[in-house]
Amino acid sequence: MRLDKYVCEKYPELSRNKVQEMIQQGYILVNQENKKANYQLKESDDVQVTMMEDKYLALTPYPLPLDVRYEDKDVIVINKEKNIVVHPSATSREITLVHGLMHHCKDLSTINGVYRPGIVHRIDKDTTGLLIVAKNDNAHRHLSEQLSNKQVNRVYYALVHGVIENDFGTIDAPIGRDPNDRQKMCITAKNSKEAITHFKVVERFKNYTLVECRLETGRTHQIRVHMQYIKHPIVGDQKYSYRKTLNTNGQMLHAHTLHFIHPTTNEIVAVYAELPEYFKTLLEELRHE
Repeated sequence: MRLDKYVCEKYPELSRNKVQEMIQQGYILVNQENKKANYQLKESDDVQVTMMEDKYLALTPYPLPLDVRYEDKDVIVINKEKNIVVHPSATSREITLVHGLMHHCKDLSTINGVYRPGIVHRIDKDTTGLLIVAKNDNAHRHLSEQLSNKQVNRVYYALVHGVIENDFGTIDAPIGRDPNDRQKMCITAKNSKEAITHFKVVERFKNYTLVECRLETGRTHQIRVHMQYIKHPIVGDQKYSYRKTLNTNGQMLHAHTLHFIHPTTNEIVAVYAELPEYFKTLLEELRHE
């Protein structure tokens, strides 16, 4: 099926002309790349649709206190705080990490369109930790290829409900959009993609477990959905966890480690970000229960 026809069927509120305009301006991507409206979709293609923003959401650089953990002429690695969105969307007017990146440096890749400059991958608003940003299109393509080929080592720390008995394990369960809630993902065989998470127990508490999770794939909400699937949802997760939980003021999920191949030098770049103070404080409280 043609790309424009497919998007029109998925979003009946959009006219064909509107969809074609969005494709031309980079709001609709296939496998993170710009394609023409008549591109013939394949079954494995990943179509990303970003609704065109209202004029009030013009991307103006904004000074944010960025925690830069690595930077050169090709790449920036940011240690993201919680409660900040990575890039703008049609439903949000708030200042995002992209606004801060545009203030921090003038050069960012353009592959992901005008509202996601530099963004190679993303982490959720309430997730803290490391995020790779590309400063030019060559670096972006190189890093995206590494993600697709599972060459980027991404390690997260998560505090989950319950005591996990096994010291380690692998969750291999496909993830797709929840048919009952478009804001959520779920384990499903229909319209889903392969999702694999490896976990290792770091520390056990009376009613909770600290786990280290390594992503083999990078699906939306992957760790959150997978931990819910094995009955150990992440503490403080408002979408996938229990209503009554510890007073965390956010979900206890942190992107701790990134290893990737530098797009120019081909050397391994290893970046780490320690747990945030509120995360450490909660762990200390659990140790003394």
